[in-house]
Amino acid sequence: MRNGTLITEFILLGFPDIQGLQVPLFIVIFFIYILTIFGNGLIIAIVWTEQRLQTPMYFFLSNLSFLEIWYTTTVIPKLLETFVVERTIICVPCCLLQSFFHFFLGTTEFFILTAMSFDRYIAICKPLHYTTLMTSSLCLQLALSSWIIGFTIVFCQTVLIFQLPFCGNNIINHFYCDVGPILKVACVDTSLLEILGLLATILIIPGSLAFTVVSYIYIVSTILKIPSATGRQKAFSTCASHLTVVSLLYGAVLFMYLRPTAHSSFKINKVVSVLNTIITPLLNPFIYTIRNKEVKEALWKAMACQKTSHHW
Repeated sequence: MRNGTLITEFILLGFPDIQGLQVPLFIVIFFIYILTIFGNGLIIAIVWTEQRLQTPMYFFLSNLSFLEIWYTTTVIPKLLETFVVERTIICVPCCLLQSFFHFFLGTTEFFILTAMSFDRYIAICKPLHYTTLMTSSLCLQLALSSWIIGFTIVFCQTVLIFQLPFCGNNIINHFYCDVGPILKVACVDTSLLEILGLLATILIIPGSLAFTVVSYIYIVSTILKIPSATGRQKAFSTCASHLTVVSLLYGAVLFMYLRPTAHSSFKINKVVSVLNTIITPLLNPFIYTIRNKEVKEALWKAMACQKTSHHW
């Protein structure tokens, strides 16, 4: 254990190299946050009120949207604070709780996306058995399993991190409480925790990605066997949104946590984290609605009903 007084609070460093840009960045990110909440909230409302969207794909999509709302809420408010105050202070337990919810929701997202890839596999590769296989009971089990497994994995690691003493340096070189910077300021050797974290990361990210890749290999091979060009295009369009979200999320996370210098290049991680925690949750509603005829029709229907009610 290093010498020093135990600390009770951390200072989030944020982006110290953006002098003069704090106000415009605050406005842009605040607007993105509001748009993210509204967009994902709208997806949930449409899915649960439109009878045609009571299907497995949209059930998982509403889970994803609910998750994205809270995922951004764990990070963005504190990030906005770094733009308006000189020192952004967060108590140690608050920091560890933020880290827990951030990684719990992030881990759950991987499992939800994996469940969505399984749903697309059944829909395209086994269409005649889709309704008998993808029952409401199975969908509920897959969703609940995603949340429970994500919670359990991250909770066990967080319990260990809560036991760590922190002393001396209390500056977190990030705009939220990421695990790497937290372990960096601990007073004890954290090598074991870093190894456990790496093993969990390898189990979750490449593991879920491998399942998704295998699913899409079968999906693509099945689509290519469809004789009509219209049929192939329709089949591809049902997977395009999910595949886009998977590419954005896994690309950012693999770069942040599984490259050799992941725990030392905090400046690079901060920039990539912006994509993962701010941009991707904003894009999800647009990605799933722009190319989706059913959702767009439900939106127009809801807007028409709203206009009619105002008229009366």
